[in-house]
Formats: sequence, structure tokens, C-alpha cells
Amino acid sequence: MSYWLMKSEPDVFGIEHLERRPDKTEHWDGVRNYQARNFMRDGMKKGDRVFFYHSNCKEPGIVGIAEVVREAYPDHTAFDPESKYHDPKSTPDNPRWYMVDIRFVRRLKRTISLQELKGHAEALPGFPLLARGSRLSVMPVSEEAWEYILGLE
Repeated sequence: MSYWLMKSEPDVFGIEHLERRPDKTEHWDGVRNYQARNFMRDGMKKGDRVFFYHSNCKEPGIVGIAEVVREAYPDHTAFDPESKYHDPKSTPDNPRWYMVDIRFVRRLKRTISLQELKGHAEALPGFPLLARGSRLSVMPVSEEAWEYILGLE
């Protein structure tokens, strides 16, 4: 099993939105960064665990846990000219962008804020979220970092 962190703006799609979806499951579309896409396409496997992270909000931080329930497949929003994620260079025959399906597992007992995580930087060496200039919406989390962060809960 691998571990990941996926960022979403809570007013666009927050943990509560995922929790309310049928089967508590939703596709993770709209990723338009090649490195984040590669993590989803090449790295994520069914059963992997995901930290659900709220970004661009009053208190950015990890708010819940999800799991990957469907491995990468073409992101259909790239083919839709009406979608804000449309990419005319991506076609069904030659898709450029991919998505995975995730399912809600649980909310954390409390938000583990970015500020708090920064205070534990020495215990989280190489944690991509804390890297200067890191803006990826999908990133790997080591098993050691996963366990340490859950211990903060």
C-alpha cells in the first residue's frame, strides 16, 4: 500500500462533499499538472490511502482520509468544451489527463493544519507538502510520515 495527499479547496470540493456522495465515492478530476498526473496515473493503486487536504482556506490542513477505489483512467472533463478543465489537445484516443476514484474513509478528529505540520518539519524530512514552493495537488507521503501525522491526531 502507498500513501498520498490530495489537495482540494473546501468551497469547491471538501471532505463533506465526498462524504455525501453516493457510496461516499467520487472521481478526482481536473488535475492539470504533469507531475501530479503522473503520480495518479503511474503510482496510485486500488487500496492506497489518501490524506484529504483543504487548501486555499482560512486554515489549510489535513481533514480526513480517503482510499483509492479505482485506478487511473482518462479524465473526461478534458474532452468537454464546456468544462473549465477542457484541453483541446487531449482526446479520447490520446488522453493527456487522468483521474482516479476515491472513497471517504473518515474525518480526522481535528484538522492537522499546515502551520502545525511546519512545526514538525524535523520529524517529517522530505515531506513534499513542506518543501519550499511545493504547490502540487497530488503528492506521495512516506509510510513513516503517514504514521507520524496520524499520531498528531
